[in-house]
Amino acid sequence: MSTTPRISRRVIARAGVSAAAATALATLGAASPALAADDIPTVISNLENWLVGILAGLATLFLVIGGVRYVISGGNPGEVEKAKSAFKSAAMGYCLAILAPVVMTILKSIVGG
Repeated sequence: MSTTPRISRRVIARAGVSAAAATALATLGAASPALAADDIPTVISNLENWLVGILAGLATLFLVIGGVRYVISGGNPGEVEKAKSAFKSAAMGYCLAILAPVVMTILKSIVGG
């Protein structure tokens, strides 16, 4: 049996989710491109910046959620599996963020930018 009261686990979980949300918002704010665009390549470039920022922010959010779930699991196999699932989602999000510029380059070549 765990010596940590149930209420403190909830507080830890909420603090972790708050930290993840703050990290995601900071990541999105750092990647915000200019709003006005004059031509298609600029629009695609701005879209690429937003896409990478959103994917990296969400991946970071899942990474933090997985870490918090793992820490507060208390050895419960079901909760550990949920944490591992969140880690896998974070890894997939980071991979997509890395591949987004490649996809956007292909889109630019198709559109003619």
